[in-house]
Amino acid sequence: MSSDHRLAIVVNPDLPLGLLANTVGAIGIGLGARLPWLGNRPLTDAEGRVIDDSSILPVPILAATSDAIRALMLKAMPRGDDCALVVFPAFSRSLHDYREYEALLPGKHLAEEAIDGIGLCGPAKWVKSLTGSLRLLR
Repeated sequence: MSSDHRLAIVVNPDLPLGLLANTVGAIGIGLGARLPWLGNRPLTDAEGRVIDDSSILPVPILAATSDAIRALMLKAMPRGDDCALVVFPAFSRSLHDYREYEALLPGKHLAEEAIDGIGLCGPAKWVKSLTGSLRLLR
């Protein structure tokens, strides 16, 4: 883990609130799985109650259109080994079994798909260069 890393989640603000929350949650899980150092630590309160921590980095949720998110995804590729790029394509929402998603993805062209959100984590300069012009989700 490097202290110069940043994290950002970018979602389509036109999604209904429940789908927006689902997209952010799924992307967050993907980022944590790819980069376990983002969390994965037990913390203990003054009375010895142990909890699992959340992210060690701030998690800004940014807004962009589906087209802008897709362009951002393509710009983020390829990436370094110390970077994460988690993508939530809109078509995946209709699937209820991950194995189905895993089987369908190789036949899809992400450059042509609607993308509901992406998560990025990596060196601050890389993340800022990709998301610096985006506004916070409101």
